[in-house]
This record gives sequence, C-alpha cells and structure tokens, in this order.
Amino acid sequence: MNHEAQLASKIATETNIIVAKCYQCGKCSAGCPLATDMDVTSSAILRLLQYNTEATDTEVLRSNAIWLCLSCDMCYSRCPNQIDIPGVMDLLRQESVRQGCTNAAARNIVRFHRSFLDVVQQTGRSFEMGMVLDYKWRSKRWFDDLALAPRMFLKGKLRLLPEVVKKRKEILRLFKRTLFLRKNV
Repeated sequence: MNHEAQLASKIATETNIIVAKCYQCGKCSAGCPLATDMDVTSSAILRLLQYNTEATDTEVLRSNAIWLCLSCDMCYSRCPNQIDIPGVMDLLRQESVRQGCTNAAARNIVRFHRSFLDVVQQTGRSFEMGMVLDYKWRSKRWFDDLALAPRMFLKGKLRLLPEVVKKRKEILRLFKRTLFLRKNV
C-alpha cells in the first residue's frame, strides 16, 4: 500500500470506474474477440487491480493485453455491473507509458498510437500518408506492407498532402487538455 499510486484508486479518481464492483463472472473475457491473444484476460486484469499491491499493479501495467484491447465495448455491454473496461484499459495504457513500463511486444502499437495522434494534432484529422511515414520512422520497419502502398494510392486511400481543418486551434486546445502523455517510445 506504499507504492506510488494504487491503480484501482487512480482509476476510481480519474474515471469514476470502481474495479471492486467486478465479481469475476468472466462474461467480459468470454465475449472479448482478442481474449485468446491476450497474456492476461480482462477479468484477470480487474482481479489483479483489486489486489491493490505494487506487484499486481506492475503486472497489469507490463501486460500486453492492455495494448491489444480494441475498445469495442463488447466487455462493457456484457458486464452485469456495467464496468467500463475499455475506460480502464485506456487509463492503464496511459499509466504504462507514464511509468515507462510498456510491454516490449506492444512498443509498435504505442508507436502507431503516437503517430496517429501526432497527425491528428497537426492537421485536425487523419492523414494516412503522414501517419504511415511517421510510424515507419518511429518503428524502423521501412519495408513492412510496402506492397500495399501502390494499391492504396490508386484507390485514393493515400493522399500525398493532408487536408487541414479550418479551426485547428480548437484541436490544439483539445490536445492540451487530454491526459495522453507525449512520450516517444
């Protein structure tokens, strides 16, 4: 109980989600389309958070599962106690980056998130070509999916120049108010 900030308390404070409401019925994990790919299922993550120890909090933050969550809300819709598990996962991802304990297998996922958010911050909307170039630079995976580019370009999916929203200052204000940390991974 003497570690930096117990995650369960932080989740409750910042999101109003009470992980103690979970009574481990397992409906969230049973309905998750990625549960078989996760190292820790969503119900197990909630259980680990309920232990409220430094060791279990660290295990949760180092898990790959928090990065695989699609935020599809299947777990939330199945939960009899209406625990917003995607909301929990979002905060866990932020905290994992903040504490510098992101799972090594998830580093390219984090890089992709960062690339997407950087492009939206700069242009106010998604710009696929910019996002791809930024991700390739961050991940150093220069030739992955290279064969897709010509087809995407011919179908109009990859524009060479971005469209920039007119009220870009409002977008910048939103980014200043968000909790996502600006840390390059």
